[in-house]
Amino acid sequence: MELLQLTALELGKKIKAGEVTVREAVEAALKRAEEAEPVINSYVTLDEKDALFQADEIQKKIDAGELTGPLAGVPVAVKDNMCIKGQLTTCSSKILSNFKPTYTAEAVENLKKAGMVILGKTNMDEFAMGSTTETSWYGPTKNPHNTNHVPGGSSGGSCAAVAAGECFAALGSDTGGSIRQPSSYCGVVGMKPTYGTVSRYGLIAYGSSLDQIGSVAKDVSDCAALLEAVASHDRKDSTSIVREDLNFTEALVNNVKGLRIGIPGDYLGDGLDPEVKEAVLNAAEVLKSQGASVELFDLGLVKYAIPAYYTIAAAEASSNLERFDGVKYGYRTAEYEGLHNMYKKTRSEGFGAEVKRRIMLGSFVLSSGYYDAYYLKALRTKALIKKAFDAAFEKYDIILGPVAPTTAPELGSSLSDPMKMYLGDIYTISVNLAGLPGMSVPVGKDSRGLPIGMQLIGDAFAEKTLIRAAYTYECATEKKYETMAADTGKEAC
Repeated sequence: MELLQLTALELGKKIKAGEVTVREAVEAALKRAEEAEPVINSYVTLDEKDALFQADEIQKKIDAGELTGPLAGVPVAVKDNMCIKGQLTTCSSKILSNFKPTYTAEAVENLKKAGMVILGKTNMDEFAMGSTTETSWYGPTKNPHNTNHVPGGSSGGSCAAVAAGECFAALGSDTGGSIRQPSSYCGVVGMKPTYGTVSRYGLIAYGSSLDQIGSVAKDVSDCAALLEAVASHDRKDSTSIVREDLNFTEALVNNVKGLRIGIPGDYLGDGLDPEVKEAVLNAAEVLKSQGASVELFDLGLVKYAIPAYYTIAAAEASSNLERFDGVKYGYRTAEYEGLHNMYKKTRSEGFGAEVKRRIMLGSFVLSSGYYDAYYLKALRTKALIKKAFDAAFEKYDIILGPVAPTTAPELGSSLSDPMKMYLGDIYTISVNLAGLPGMSVPVGKDSRGLPIGMQLIGDAFAEKTLIRAAYTYECATEKKYETMAADTGKEAC
C-alpha cells in the first residue's frame, strides 16, 4: 500500500512490525512536500536534514525496544506558534522572522517522547489572527482540494499539510475555532480539547484565556491518539489541569446507543449555506440510525458570542503582543531616532494589518473610560454563554452543528471584508469562551467538491464522548477499516 495513504496509526504499526523504516516514512512525506509546497505553501520551515537525523535516531530506539508507542516513527508537523529550541519560530510574522527560541514547548516535548518525527513548522495567520491563513507574512496557504480557495485558519498550514499528504498528523492551536474551521475546510479531523488539557507552555500567546493546542489528523483514531500523546499536566503552565482520563484512544468504540444529541436551532438559521445544512443534518441522521437520540433546542446567546469573543481576544492580544518591540528579540527597524521612535517603527513595519487592527481594538476596550463598557461587559457575557452551555449539557451529552456557515471561500474574498471573516467564526467561538472541547469531522462535500465538516461539542472533560460519537459516525459511513484490519491489526468498525 502507498505509504502516504496510511493513517498515522497504521504507519506506526508497520514501523513497529519492521515492514517500513522510519526513514522511508520521512522520505515519503518530504518528497510529497517537495512536490506540493510550491503550490500549497503549508510550511514556513521544512528541515529535511534534521528530519532524517531524527528518523535514524528514533529507528534505533524502536529497534532497541525503548520506543513502543503507537505513533513512534510517524512524521508530524507543528504550527509555527509553538517554540522549538534553536529552530525558527515566527508566528508567520515579520516581527519574529529571525526568532529562534531557547526552549521547546511542552506539547512538542511530548511529541518527542512519543517518538514522532517533527518535519517542520506550518504556516498560519499572523499571530493566529485570522480565519483564512492569508495574513501570513510568508504568503497564503491554499486549500489542497481547490487551490483557488483558502484552507481556513489560523491553523490552515497544519490542516492543509495533513490533507495534502505532506505529513501524517499535525498540531494546531485553537483560540476561536482555529483548528476546527480549517479542519472542516480541508476535510480532515480536528480536535480542540478542554482548556487546560494540553500545556500552553511554549505556545506564543494570542488570547491566553482562550488558546488551546489540539490535534489534526486524517481520521478520528489518529486524532485521538495524537491528543493522547500531547496531553499532560505541566507545572510550568498555571492553567494546566491535572486529569486522570487522558487515555483518549479507549473511546474509539462504535456505539452511540442512548447518546443524547442536541442541535441548536440558532445554528441552522439565516446565513447557513443550504448544502452545509443538509450535510450536517444528514450526519445527525446517521448517528440517530446508530441509536442516538437527536432533537432541536434553543441554545441562545449565539448573537452575543462574536462581539464578546473579539472584545476579549483583542484585549488579551494587545497585552500579549506588547513584548514585541524590537528590544530583546525579533525584528528591529533599520533606522530610527530614539527609543520611542524605534518602538513605533519596529511595530509598524513588523506587524501586519490584521494584527494592528486587533491590537488597536484591544487597547481601546482596555482604555480608561471604556474598560467597564466593553471589556467587563464581554466577560459577563462570557459567563452567561458558559451558563447556557451548562444548562444544555444537563439535557444533552453532545451538541451537534456546523463548523462554519459555508465551505472554504475563495482566496482574497475575506480580507477585503474583515467583518465577514469574523462572522465566519459564529459557530466555533462559543466553545473557546466556555473552555469546552470541540471536534470537526468531515461529513461530505458541496457541489464544488469542497469539504464540509460537522462540529461536535461536549461538556468540559467530555472528549471521550465526542470521540466515540465521531468514531461511530466514521464507522457507519466508511468501510476502509474493514479492508485494512488484516494488514494493520486495527480493529474493524
